[in-house]
Amino acid sequence: MRLAGILIALVAVLFTVSLISGYSNTSMADSLAALIRDNGTPLSVVMREIRLPRALLAMMIGISLGLSGAAMQGYLRNPLAEPGLIGVSGAAALGAVLAIQSGFALSYALALPLSALGMAVLAVLAILFLAGPRGSSITLILAGIAISALAGALTSLVLNLSPNPFAAAEIVFWMMGSLADRSFQHVWLALPFMVVGWALLLSLGRGLDALTLGEDAAEAMGMRMTRMRLVLILGIAASVGAATAVAGVIGFVGLIVPHLLRGIVGARPSVLLWASALGGAAMVLAADIAVRELFPTRDLKLGVLMAMIGAPLFLHLIYKTRKEMA
Repeated sequence: MRLAGILIALVAVLFTVSLISGYSNTSMADSLAALIRDNGTPLSVVMREIRLPRALLAMMIGISLGLSGAAMQGYLRNPLAEPGLIGVSGAAALGAVLAIQSGFALSYALALPLSALGMAVLAVLAILFLAGPRGSSITLILAGIAISALAGALTSLVLNLSPNPFAAAEIVFWMMGSLADRSFQHVWLALPFMVVGWALLLSLGRGLDALTLGEDAAEAMGMRMTRMRLVLILGIAASVGAATAVAGVIGFVGLIVPHLLRGIVGARPSVLLWASALGGAAMVLAADIAVRELFPTRDLKLGVLMAMIGAPLFLHLIYKTRKEMA
């Protein structure tokens, strides 16, 4: 409970800091007052229509990625697993790329995220078909890798054959991941999918605890592995697919956060689920604050910063894992 209090307090502090971060000379008191009272000033519009949805999306995406990473690592019993392993994020990115290239993204505001969500749904159906109703975790991984590789190849093909350099540049920038220029439309689009995904993944806690003893022991304890795998895929697809649809590709959160918290919460995946959700929210909020504060006049992408932070931590994780296996 102490860890929960610390993580909740950290998320609350970072959420507040995110609301007052940005290129502005106004004080924190004035900014928060403009958020609470709509007095019709430009500052009130900025706080309510730009900063608030951005902070909410950062928190929602962090919860989705952190929770999905912990669930995937618990199911596969592998600390190197991450939610992108099943290919949903790559497929969602492909849907967004096709929307930009075809011009469909210009038809209305939500065309791009809806296209990404649609492709994520197709990816889930393909994974379920390839893995089969009774396939093993290895089959699930191979199906996810195949979908991810195909989505990556098609994305590269679209970029390679794009006759419009402006569309190609927009695709590249979108794939870097960002929360800039997001509105409450994106929040309301992603939130229902994410809530469903969170509920599905959190329901796996007892099964993941049993799975630490092995699949045979888990089944002997009454766990249905086929159902557990289906819930895992649907939960990750709903939460990660929605996150990718509204913000682009943001990596390493689902890999790093569970690893950092595992030593604190112990070997119980059910505890790690909610801890990683809060930790993911804190990490994405902190990274988005850093994006705005480090280079206020440059459009540094959130996904780029997360990769710069996550890659060294990932290398350290590999090195540590190798030493433990030696």
